[in-house]
Amino acid sequence: MAISFLVSTGTAGAQTGADLAVGQTAPDFSLPYATKDSVSRTPLHLSDLVGKANIVLAFYPADWSPGCTKEVCTIRDNFAALEGLKAQVLAISGDYVWSHHEWAKYQNLSFKLLSDHTHQVAKAYDSYNERSHYNKRTVYVINKGGKIAYIDPAYSVADMGSFNELKQALAALK
Repeated sequence: MAISFLVSTGTAGAQTGADLAVGQTAPDFSLPYATKDSVSRTPLHLSDLVGKANIVLAFYPADWSPGCTKEVCTIRDNFAALEGLKAQVLAISGDYVWSHHEWAKYQNLSFKLLSDHTHQVAKAYDSYNERSHYNKRTVYVINKGGKIAYIDPAYSVADMGSFNELKQALAALK
């Protein structure tokens, strides 16, 4: 399986994740992904989803770790509420699709896990930690128009506070 990525800001100048703000066009990308049922042979393009639903980009450090497991299981356990808010969840880490597939099966995750092994997408979204070489735990909401509608640069799994703020942001877009 070929692993590909494309990061495009849609502007002539270079844009970094630190430049991203609510109201700006979300950088497009193309990444391989897995679900609990399969590993996709066709990469997912963010631009193909724009206009169909609000999109939650949930960057996380690594499959199988305790904090990340808590994060995705919170999303899993509240998936119906997110779908009710017309949201599609895309979870992104640097792990390979094969790890994503096994982890999604084990945790019974009903959303896509995208593989950003080179961390180019995480860097474009200021969601990469240069010191640890893992993604930061950040969440973006992309509205149906392809604009960034919400950013949580320090999403917390300590309690339901960050998740409830995410739901409020999605409810405001309904």
